[in-house]
Amino acid sequence: MTHSPDPSSRSNSPGPLPGVHDLGYARLDTDRLERTGDAEVVYGAGKTPEQVVELLRTLHETHPGHAVLATRLTVEAQEAVTAALPEAVVDPVGRTAVLGSAPVLRGTVAVVAAGTSDAPVAAEAATTVGVFGANVDLITDVGVAGLHRIMSARERLDAADCLIVVAGMEGALPSVVGGLVGVPLVAVPTSVGYGASFGGVAALLGMLNSCAPGVTVVNIDNGFGAGVFAARVARRAAPAEVKSQ
Repeated sequence: MTHSPDPSSRSNSPGPLPGVHDLGYARLDTDRLERTGDAEVVYGAGKTPEQVVELLRTLHETHPGHAVLATRLTVEAQEAVTAALPEAVVDPVGRTAVLGSAPVLRGTVAVVAAGTSDAPVAAEAATTVGVFGANVDLITDVGVAGLHRIMSARERLDAADCLIVVAGMEGALPSVVGGLVGVPLVAVPTSVGYGASFGGVAALLGMLNSCAPGVTVVNIDNGFGAGVFAARVARRAAPAEVKSQ
């Protein structure tokens, strides 16, 4: 007669998984680059500076030929990365850190920011685009309060393979840009604005209700999500050259 094993003898810890690097506090998806063409990214919010450093270092060691990215870093985490990984590029405006060489860049994403106050989200988006394999054309301070400013950038908008349009307040800029050019566009509402902007909800609703066709929208302050989307669009628009047989 067989007996079931004593439940108390079973381990609650999952066994090793292929393509997973277990650090105890986090399990890195090291197969993501193979599956999707993009490595896993470190989301720094809620992590200690030491964890951010170890995660970045481990990802870089796993993908030595690819840039790896950490986002939403505290000042303390930025300082820790700079001290422990001096070759990393840390951007205090976008609160990001990049370790390793960027991939071959294909296609172009224009990152369009309505105002200077939107710079942190625009910077996060621009850094993400570069890490995820597309060129960046940064167009700043072209909000709708001075329409001549965005009109003067129309040729640059039309030349891009994808647009990221970052705006707070009432979030009108993506509608204006969407009416000027027929380029794929992802809008990013920011939490910039006075009280009735409700921390970016007003801009989010304005963008979701855009009367311009072809405007897609990510979450409030999500420059990273917009950057990933736009880079993938740009890469597909300008595929790598096929080697001759």
